[in-house]
Amino acid sequence: MMTATMPTVQTTASGRQFPKFDLYRLLHTVFQPTFGRSICILIDLPSLAEAKDMAFLNNPDRAIQRRAYEYFHQGLHNGVMDELVLKGGEMFAYTQTGGSNLDMPDECADMTGKCLSLERDVYPNYDIILCISTFSATAPLTAFAKQYGFRGATLHGVNEVILNSGLAVDYEEVSRDAEKLRRAMTRADSVEIDFALESGEVLTAKLELSGQEAQKSHGLCRGDTPDVANLPAGEVYFVPTGAEGHFPMKYEDGTLGKLTVTSGCIIKSEIIAGNQATIDAHNAKLADDPMTGVLGELGFGTQVLPVSGADIQDEKVLGTCHLATGRDDHLGGHITPAQFKRHQNATHDDILFAPHKTPNFDIKQVRMNRGGQQEILIEHFQPSKYLLEALAGD
Repeated sequence: MMTATMPTVQTTASGRQFPKFDLYRLLHTVFQPTFGRSICILIDLPSLAEAKDMAFLNNPDRAIQRRAYEYFHQGLHNGVMDELVLKGGEMFAYTQTGGSNLDMPDECADMTGKCLSLERDVYPNYDIILCISTFSATAPLTAFAKQYGFRGATLHGVNEVILNSGLAVDYEEVSRDAEKLRRAMTRADSVEIDFALESGEVLTAKLELSGQEAQKSHGLCRGDTPDVANLPAGEVYFVPTGAEGHFPMKYEDGTLGKLTVTSGCIIKSEIIAGNQATIDAHNAKLADDPMTGVLGELGFGTQVLPVSGADIQDEKVLGTCHLATGRDDHLGGHITPAQFKRHQNATHDDILFAPHKTPNFDIKQVRMNRGGQQEILIEHFQPSKYLLEALAGD
């Protein structure tokens, strides 16, 4: 087997150095694949017709899929499969779901345009599946991994910043740091988050965690246990058992709303600034399908990374936190697609709180309550002394 060369070092605008993206290093570290394992790549396309003869490569709107081809498919076939003693390397496309973590359609196509089935022709026939897509497929692919016995990674929204930072880091180190922070937060009874608005008002949301074991997204997906890593990784997370209070939300059009949460569910949104029609549409959705307001995740970033403009990386930055609404079955929760009134609502949508994403309000403080003790976790988007000491420990 060939040995990997050390990646060339690059320096980001912030001055931090990262190795350049190295597919061998990433796959070897994440999967530690053994001799003879088979690997393939999944991409999503608005129309499967674009898969024929890789027509999507000529479409400027398919930047993510083009990166899947150039960095992953070509990388596999330009020596990485030989170095890792892998076989396969095929690429398949499925129709875009249109939402984060919606169930994936079964119909797919290979790069000749031949119509195939994911459940018949892909999932049973590969040991490692990389899904590089526009919309996250972590939840459905995790379920299929357990059903068919493969391992995989979801890498939605991949851009050049992510390739050369979040996917270029040493995942042994990422895993170690995530475990240190997981231990620092595990078995928390509750977490309280204070949000300071520009008006001076402070909103507080309290997430009940009931002493559960904290979980981690650490990037390693080894051994024979079916599992799917979400990359870039670097997160400690909980599935809330309840929630009360208020928190702000910045909508896609820039509208800022005040959300009221009771019994673990968002029940209404009120306008702070922006477009009232956006608030009205959210309230109509909550009234029509209340499961869309259930809080299914509380997460904390564990890495020092540059802002990528894509939440998949930016929510992994130390000092940020995020909530998520919707399905949480892939996180060990009990909210499944069957519980939603409408199929298109059965998403898992992250709400990221980070300086670049939500500059019109501040995370004043995040506090963890555990066994009668209270620890500050974050202040003004900076990790606390408590977390930094945990990272510095063994």
